Amino acid sequence: MAREPRLLKTGIFLVLCIVSSTTPAPGASADSNVPAAGQPLAPAAQALGIPVARKITLAEALAYARAHQPAVRAALARIQQEKASAQVPRAQYYPIIGATAQLLEGTTNNTTASYLNTPFLDLPRIGGTAATTADGATFRPHASTLAAIGGAQEVFDFGRIAAEAAAADARVTVAGHAAQAVDLDIALNVEEAYYAVYAAKAILQASEDAYARSLVHRDFAKAGVKSGLRSPIELTRAEADLSRFDTGRIRARGGLAAAQAILAASVGSPDLTLDTADETPTAASLPALSEALRIAGTKDPRLQEAIARLRSQELETRAVGALLRPDIQLSATLSGRAGGATPSNAMDPSGSGFVPNVPNWDAALILSWPLLDPTINARQRASRATEEVRRAQIDSVRQQVVAGVEGAYVEVAVARDALPSLRHELEAARANYDQADARFKAGLGTSVELADAEALRIDAEIQLAIGTFELAKARAAFGRAIAEGL
Repeated sequence: MAREPRLLKTGIFLVLCIVSSTTPAPGASADSNVPAAGQPLAPAAQALGIPVARKITLAEALAYARAHQPAVRAALARIQQEKASAQVPRAQYYPIIGATAQLLEGTTNNTTASYLNTPFLDLPRIGGTAATTADGATFRPHASTLAAIGGAQEVFDFGRIAAEAAAADARVTVAGHAAQAVDLDIALNVEEAYYAVYAAKAILQASEDAYARSLVHRDFAKAGVKSGLRSPIELTRAEADLSRFDTGRIRARGGLAAAQAILAASVGSPDLTLDTADETPTAASLPALSEALRIAGTKDPRLQEAIARLRSQELETRAVGALLRPDIQLSATLSGRAGGATPSNAMDPSGSGFVPNVPNWDAALILSWPLLDPTINARQRASRATEEVRRAQIDSVRQQVVAGVEGAYVEVAVARDALPSLRHELEAARANYDQADARFKAGLGTSVELADAEALRIDAEIQLAIGTFELAKARAAFGRAIAEGL
């Protein structure tokens, strides 16, 4: 796929950049970094004039993508194309039937010269007319007619057609492995887009909560300034923080809408946007690295495709060589003909050659054997050279598969090990915020101190949301590396 998954991954990255670009970054609610069921988020799509996104589960998204994604449908169409092409050599087993009707006007100056029919020049048969010397040659034309029907049937091809059919079947296998790779790429793309929506929703919920808290602080500072218990700078700082958090939630709404649009595109849905169902993403356990490498070496469709391409090329070499084998065909024809020129026995032709009233039939068993054809030999040598290229490609792909599995394994381990630290960071940031909030309300702390605590909390919230997304994404990438979906 080229290259649709790559574009969508870039879009997911940009969405996370958008939703995490708030300064300070928006944080989550005190209970969870994922919105609770029954508590809908602020209408991000509606705020931007986009219809409300339809909710879909991950299983439904994957099933729909496999059935409707253009890249998947194109890959399946290529399989059908190769299957249809594989029937072409087998069609040589069936009889060929044809008919012809001819009306020819030309000279009939016959001689005993011999000649060959060539594919570049049509030479009419005039052997039934009297022989003519150069002095007796004439440019007077005579009519000739011919009507015939006949057919040919392959009798024995010495394995030539079977070799061509086997090479065509191998190309079907190659297309099948390529389609599997596209299917896995699309599935990975859908999973990443799905988890990105979760992250965007968590960040939006956090930004809304941060704005609500900032609004309370602004009103508290306003009351304090009005009563003369606080300095006016407390209110101006609170107003600035409120505007900043308002900007943050606007950006978060846009980030969620963009993530939902990317999810719809990755699924191939006609909807402008799709939303995730209220289910928390979980990362599946990992097999041992040695077992993961074994699974990838057995199932990875890119490696299997490379091996199938080598096998296909070997069969193609065999099929080219089979063109030098003999061939036996049966041919039969029923015809009627007539010529307007005077024949060699001086009999007057009836109908002046315009009525094909002279019947003939023939049947022939034909053996043909191309004993030497340098072009076929050259094609066979070129195909063997291509086999060496295919072998080298297998080693290259195998190395890429191993590197991909090892890299994905490390990414999952790092993302998984980072989560406890991120959760601890969030707990400490929330405790620090609660203390700053209490000090501010008691008149012991300032708005600057509270804003610093809010920034620390929000940064911890967004880091946990992104960390959760990174773990889910890394686990999905690991599943792709070992072809877990096959």
